[in-house]
Amino acid sequence: MSTIRQPPPRALLSVWDKTGIIEFAQGLADLGFELVSTGGTARVLSQAGLAVSKVADITQHPEIFDGRVKSLHPAIHGPLLARLHQEADAKELERLGYAPIRVVACNLYPFGDAAAQDPPLEDEALLEMIDIGGPTMVRASAKNHQHVLIATNPQRYSDILDALQMTGNVVDVEMDLRRSLALEAFEHTASYDVAIAQELHRRVV
Repeated sequence: MSTIRQPPPRALLSVWDKTGIIEFAQGLADLGFELVSTGGTARVLSQAGLAVSKVADITQHPEIFDGRVKSLHPAIHGPLLARLHQEADAKELERLGYAPIRVVACNLYPFGDAAAQDPPLEDEALLEMIDIGGPTMVRASAKNHQHVLIATNPQRYSDILDALQMTGNVVDVEMDLRRSLALEAFEHTASYDVAIAQELHRRVV
């Protein structure tokens, strides 16, 4: 009697602050996660000897516009936002051929550092420092924290690994940790947006 082999759970790692990311990725790999990553993070993990799939391998679409568009694709955001406890969402995800993404590590470029450069960046250069895909990925993961563990703070990597090792799977990780991580994620994107708004206000008003 044959059995259907379930795909390994996916972890999506895309971080500006790479503190602890190799150890986190190694821990996830040891737990059976498939690692998916972008740009500089993928290079760091590959150089550390870890097997990493690039986002473009998952989306089957190249990065475009000098990297302005990488993760903004249904093959990424479908798995991040699928309500897996609802049969219709789970079946649709399966029909589309998208494996669930269960862990995300993402933190954003410190926009305030770019805004504080002396001499100041030209407006066009400053706008290139505004991340679009990263905050969207963070917010999607936090919104769907019932099914996705989102880490925006490297200090939380050990909490996630400990919880996964204790439970043996993502499904049974306690809701208190999920909610705490989601709150930190929303705070992370909120502070990022405030920094952008304050600098643009200073330049415009």
